[in-house]
Amino acid sequence: MLTPNFIDYKVEKGGKGSGTVISYLLHAANRERAYRMSVDEAVKGRVLTERDNNSSLVTTWALSPLDGQNRTRVSVTSEWEGGTGVGGFFERTFAPLGLRRIYGSMLDSLIDLLGVSDEDVTAVQGKEYSPSENIRGLLFIFAIVVGFVLGIKYIQKSNRQKQD
Repeated sequence: MLTPNFIDYKVEKGGKGSGTVISYLLHAANRERAYRMSVDEAVKGRVLTERDNNSSLVTTWALSPLDGQNRTRVSVTSEWEGGTGVGGFFERTFAPLGLRRIYGSMLDSLIDLLGVSDEDVTAVQGKEYSPSENIRGLLFIFAIVVGFVLGIKYIQKSNRQKQD
């Protein structure tokens, strides 16, 4: 069920539940980044948490029984502290969209592997992420750039007046 975004996926240790260690390169947005994840089975048979050993990335897979145990809802969430500055702003804005696409494709593959029909799948919509949620940050950066440009123009104008 892995998408082509996962390159050189390896189980380094274990393979079932807590103590498992996996590694892979994740290809997204024309970049590749190495991950080495330690797995913890937070709730036996229900919740797996993957923590990257080299960053703050945490991905949680949760299984929730539905309809008296006849069906199961599978959900996946990822959290991390994005970088700082302008680069961090863009990372926090666009990385969640990429992860949503990657994990959505993985869940679609799981549906195909299980051979269930669309009628058997209950669509659960989480909070949709929108880049506009970071509008304050974008406006702040815009204000800084405009202020910087105006400041440079003011200094240049003052220097020209002094030379005249």
